[in-house]
Amino acid sequence: MVKLNKKLTTGLKVLISAVLIYFILTKINVGEIKDILVNSNPLFLLVAAIFFILSKVIAALRLNLYFHQLKLPLTRKSNLKLYLLGMFYNLFLPGGIGGDAYKGYILKKKFDVPTKKIVSVLVLDRLGGLLLLFIYACTILAFLKLEILEGYHWLFFLAIPLSIAVFWLLNQKLFNYVIPIFWKTTLLSAFVQLAQLISIWFILIALNIELNQISYLIIFLISSIVAVVPLTLGGIGSREVTFFYGAKLLGLDQHISVGVSVLFFLITAVVSLVGVWYHFKKIKLELIETAAL
Repeated sequence: MVKLNKKLTTGLKVLISAVLIYFILTKINVGEIKDILVNSNPLFLLVAAIFFILSKVIAALRLNLYFHQLKLPLTRKSNLKLYLLGMFYNLFLPGGIGGDAYKGYILKKKFDVPTKKIVSVLVLDRLGGLLLLFIYACTILAFLKLEILEGYHWLFFLAIPLSIAVFWLLNQKLFNYVIPIFWKTTLLSAFVQLAQLISIWFILIALNIELNQISYLIIFLISSIVAVVPLTLGGIGSREVTFFYGAKLLGLDQHISVGVSVLFFLITAVVSLVGVWYHFKKIKLELIETAAL
């Protein structure tokens, strides 16, 4: 029954992604998107990829802090390998074991950690990332001069400390064993999202986009929040739809906007594909012997 439910869930995700991609293809000129991608500057795309990789390395460090709180002081090398494999599973093998589920499974199997705590830190890791996406989005929206936002900027300023307080209370009440690293993980989340924003900025430069860069960045932040919702395969389709309608709402070129989304996905896919190595080569998880437990 569990396997059947997983297959049904995966099938629905594939269907939703396919429908969204088909919808986008009916709304844009594919040839124009192709020209945008072909004419992009490869050097700046390489820099964008480097910052994306940096964001994932920092994200892996953040997750390892959570593992350490569970008395699982993985070495950085072991944790990074596990993180890369998780990225590969999340994007390319969602029908089998998802990346987060696999990390939880292998840690539980090897170290016999309570399942509830493993799941908790994996969820908190995701929520921490979402928190900073929300904070960056609110920060940009608070200063973005748009007629539709007139009179509402104060709400964005208010939402920032309020969201941090809510997340801290959530940690305090339900997961107090991670409170000692709350500010460290939050700071790392800030660096993760900042590195990805810089990655998008270099993609914009690669496409020779000099105007309305801030608007494209806010669309990216919103699309990243939408992509986390587990309705599609690795956010495929949902991110592109967000870029498409975000551009329409902000009066931007929708073809360029979708082009930015496609380039970011391609960078994500190439980096995630590295994890296939650890799919075939078993990861040997090692602990830091001198860690203070």
